[in-house]
Amino acid sequence: MTFLPIIDRELRVAGRKRSTFWLRIAAALVAIVIGAAIMLLARFGAFRTATLGSALFGILTWLALGAALSAGVFFTSDCLSEEKREGTLGFLFLTDLRGYDVAGGKLLATSLRGCFALLAIFPILATTLLMGGVTGLTFWERTLALVNALFCSLAAGLFVSAVSRDPQRALAGTVGLLLLWLAAGPLADGLLGMFRRGTPGAVFSNSSPLYVFSQVGAWGPKSFWRGLLVNQVIAWVLFSLACALVPRTWQERRTRATAFSSSKWRYAWRYGGARRRAALRRKLIDRNAVLWLASRERWQSLGVWVIAVLATGVLIAMLAAGAAAELWVAWNSLSWIFIWLLYLWLASQSCRFFLEARRSGLIELLMAAPVSVRDIVDGQWQALLRLFARPVILLMLMYSVAAVAAYANMGRVGGAPWGGLSTALLSAGVVLVTVPLNLAALCWFGMWTGMTCRSNNLGTLKTLALVQVVPGMAIFFAASMAFPLILLPLLFKGGLWSTTASSWMSTNWARWYPAITLGLSAVLSLSKDVAFIYWSRRKLYSSFRQQATRSLQPFRYVAVPAVPPPVPAPPVIQVQ
Repeated sequence: MTFLPIIDRELRVAGRKRSTFWLRIAAALVAIVIGAAIMLLARFGAFRTATLGSALFGILTWLALGAALSAGVFFTSDCLSEEKREGTLGFLFLTDLRGYDVAGGKLLATSLRGCFALLAIFPILATTLLMGGVTGLTFWERTLALVNALFCSLAAGLFVSAVSRDPQRALAGTVGLLLLWLAAGPLADGLLGMFRRGTPGAVFSNSSPLYVFSQVGAWGPKSFWRGLLVNQVIAWVLFSLACALVPRTWQERRTRATAFSSSKWRYAWRYGGARRRAALRRKLIDRNAVLWLASRERWQSLGVWVIAVLATGVLIAMLAAGAAAELWVAWNSLSWIFIWLLYLWLASQSCRFFLEARRSGLIELLMAAPVSVRDIVDGQWQALLRLFARPVILLMLMYSVAAVAAYANMGRVGGAPWGGLSTALLSAGVVLVTVPLNLAALCWFGMWTGMTCRSNNLGTLKTLALVQVVPGMAIFFAASMAFPLILLPLLFKGGLWSTTASSWMSTNWARWYPAITLGLSAVLSLSKDVAFIYWSRRKLYSSFRQQATRSLQPFRYVAVPAVPPPVPAPPVIQVQ
């Protein structure tokens, strides 16, 4: 008898997947490229030689932290809820398996890819020990903090998946739980310090994986090990709850009256009342049937409206209270979190309609109806515009006002009342142009991944990684290298380290570097988005029917050998 058979099987299956191998290769390549780019920037004076090791170590570890925290969102948030929807989870409990067998198997199988990716970048991180600026204690503590963040994220996703059935709600619940886990402790300590009018202590902050990560290398007394212990206790409690809930949540046990009232309320909350549904049908069904189908669920835009209204409310409160410059700078950085949450939600929603239509057979009915491929694709695009255009506009206006206010307050602190206004206006203009086009590229590519992927989380991850994450890093380093490359003729003309070249760089670096970097980033980002939109539209229009005929679980026909014709029996010779 095999000890923990589900864990053994899941590990074997995960070890044979191509994604496990290629994710490890991709993580190592990204770390190598970033290290080479940092060294090249240091050659032109962007980093001092003494701080090169610590700069490379900091950049790689913060990127690894973001990847580790997102592992639960994409890998474990739908691992158990998918089994519930397909009806296969109940078959496991017909045997003598327990909840810890199923939950532990899913946790180890999904953590294998994340662990391999972290192991792939650890040798690159270790090279910073030879560069200087990083101690051995800092390296090992930061490594433990990354592993801790990965396990916390996976445990949070597994817990949400144990109590969910819908993939969108599981993804949104995992993101909300992780944000609460990361920010609740530091915010509570900050509010406690404001009421006591003193320096906030680390009372509740030890529960945050982000705080534990930031304690590595901090000056003065630090609570790294205490925070690591608290994080592990919370993560194991979530895992234990998932193990206990899985055998009890795979089926719904309700009375008939309770089930009827609950399902009626849930349907009304999801699609609206009878009047709302009738008005929407009269307005959209003659215009485009797919537009009506994709716009019925009003909760899809709820997440974006929550992000936009929350960000706008905080901005209005800060404007009314006359917040300090430090708060404006922090809010300008925090607004990028809202933008990335917007990227995540739109990438998930753009994949969802076509994926569910393929799974339910709706796509085959649409192809049999007198509806063209262009009407189907354009209907989905118009539905996305109808659902998300207004909250996106509100969020963009909020970010522009926050950016201008932040740079204006920075100028006041430095003695120049509007010293950073030109940079603020340029940055706000770049965001107003690039972010909506980024969202359009995510929507078009997400529609294509919805026609080609088998799960919503995989399609969302593929859309974000290929459209935003990987091109974003390439654009950042290309824009950062533009100014040094422009200076190359001057440097070689007067000598690489001549007095004239050095004085020119020290005088004009702070003046022209932000403008050139922002301008080149905007041009490259717009070019990337136009390329993705054009490619996705062309693939959707030309290959939609071919992808629609492919089932999510294709049936493999087994060739049956032809039965040979019967051989006549030999004649019977009678012997007289």
